Amino acid sequence: MIDLHTHSTFSDGSFTPEQLAQEAAFVGLSAVALTDHDSIEGVPRLLAACRAARVRGVPGVELSAEYQDGTMHILGYFIDLQHPEMTERLKEIRAGRVARNAEILKHINDMGLALTMAEVADYAGGDNIGRLHFAQALVARGYTATRQEAFDRYLGKGRKGYADRLRLSPRDCIELIRRAGGIPVLAHPFTLNLGKPALARQVAELAESGLQGIEVFYPQQNPRQMKQYQALAGQFKLVMTGGTDFHGAPMPDIKLGSGFGDTRIPETVLEQLDAIRRA
Repeated sequence: MIDLHTHSTFSDGSFTPEQLAQEAAFVGLSAVALTDHDSIEGVPRLLAACRAARVRGVPGVELSAEYQDGTMHILGYFIDLQHPEMTERLKEIRAGRVARNAEILKHINDMGLALTMAEVADYAGGDNIGRLHFAQALVARGYTATRQEAFDRYLGKGRKGYADRLRLSPRDCIELIRRAGGIPVLAHPFTLNLGKPALARQVAELAESGLQGIEVFYPQQNPRQMKQYQALAGQFKLVMTGGTDFHGAPMPDIKLGSGFGDTRIPETVLEQLDAIRRA
């Protein structure tokens, strides 16, 4: 059993890379990938901890792409952690995130909601603060009952508390990952909010840009969607990957390796990714 989509305290997860490796060993995973949002800072620690835990650690990242209709994330596996262009672009993206966070806080305060950046940072466990941490702080203050309500009322696209930030185009994400020696994969395709024909056209465009995989095995994708994404993988010769999108405390119903309890990512996925690396 493997899990190729997880987050640590270096983005919006609650587990340190070491705790993530220990949990992977505890639940019986043979491999785990760390795919923090726009960050690879936690990967060296995960790899070291995985070696100690006798679990295969996979270096990864999850890049947020510029996209209007929904949310598009591109996963990158086996990237060179020392690649100068990758490290420089990630620094630029993080700087844009800091500016965006200040704007979100101003919007929230302007709505009469008393919140400080220090409160939000308490939920981040590190420097990589995101909207999920704002949502947690809003719940703690009693302004919303749930994190989802915080997004629906304040933090989602089009809401008064939303602010945009620097993102790369989908093509730029894919090409950057490939230049860094990695394998680009479209994460959770359902978040693109596209119908079947439109999604096929979008995946065709991404494949033409160099996309090499699509995330098929994912807790929040239903069997009908999985079947659709499997067909797209076959049509465009993409590896079918999978992961739980494990965050720990922020999403307690999602368990490492099993999602809501029934997610299973075949180990053949990792074998196919290895084959691409060797090619």
